[in-house]
Amino acid sequence: MATNKIPQATAKRLPLYYRFLNNLNHQGKTRVSSKELSEAVKVDSATIRRDFSYFGALGKKGYGYNVEYLLGFFRKTLDQDELTEVALIGVGNLGTAFLHYNFLRNNNTKIVKGFDTNSNKIGTEIAGIPIYHIDQLKEKLGDVRVAILTVPSAAAEELTETLVSQGIEGILNFTPARISVPDHVRVHHIDLSVELQALVYFLKHYPLKA
Repeated sequence: MATNKIPQATAKRLPLYYRFLNNLNHQGKTRVSSKELSEAVKVDSATIRRDFSYFGALGKKGYGYNVEYLLGFFRKTLDQDELTEVALIGVGNLGTAFLHYNFLRNNNTKIVKGFDTNSNKIGTEIAGIPIYHIDQLKEKLGDVRVAILTVPSAAAEELTETLVSQGIEGILNFTPARISVPDHVRVHHIDLSVELQALVYFLKHYPLKA
């Protein structure tokens, strides 16, 4: 089945599967059951089997899944052999943490430049990544098509407009602002305070069984 027919919920789980399979491969393991996968990525076995069925990547009953085959398959599906360069917009505490982390466990994404207004950071490098002034976005963004937004909410909309005008096609938005973009631009909103509040709610009302 073509990857554009895969449900979005399945697509969002693929990186979880890939990371676990990659770890198994490094450990020298050659096969894994849906139950083992389920316990590792916290997704029920039936969902895993359904997700894999979209790719025809079915295991054998009593055998499980071939780790090397699945890893190669998901590497190609997730474009792990093709590097996607990312721009970081906002080099505050959270942004700086991203620069130091820089998705080291991923083969296909890398922050290559940062933008900020702090004069103490502009013209320097953090974790080897050059930091430019926000006003240099049009000049320095280049061919980058993905951006991480970690700026104050008040600045989010205007900066988004600039990013879109410069060809950005995907934004990971860590601001509480609900930014507006054209239909061809994809935005994933990540509000850490909302996620934490949801976690606390589930802990109180839906406790896990011991």
